[in-house]
Amino acid sequence: MAPAAAGYFRRLTQRLTEDVDQLDAQEMVESNKASGGQKACDCRRGEEVTMVGRLRSVDACPKSGNASIEAEFFDGTEVINLVWIGRRRIPGIETGKTLLIRGRVGERDGRKAIFNPYYELRGE
Repeated sequence: MAPAAAGYFRRLTQRLTEDVDQLDAQEMVESNKASGGQKACDCRRGEEVTMVGRLRSVDACPKSGNASIEAEFFDGTEVINLVWIGRRRIPGIETGKTLLIRGRVGERDGRKAIFNPYYELRGE
């Protein structure tokens, strides 16, 4: 069997037997890299970043006076919390949506966070 064919069958077998979450993470990393984005795992507090990833969860916190939307953003390497302050709802910001985001990395409750990020919805 030719080396190219053997490589193809090895990749095919890997795709068929690999964990779905692992495949999703790998796909997100490739998508982020293709768009020129940074990896969440490499980002440090205070840095201005651009990255592509998927929203794993979205929660509205409509406390009186302190309304905010919090989302878990995953780019395939690490989770970053996105927080939109003063918002009760944002059309298109839903679990499972893919976004390109830009913003400055901060910290909230010991985890990486970006407050009021610029975002673009990406095709599914």
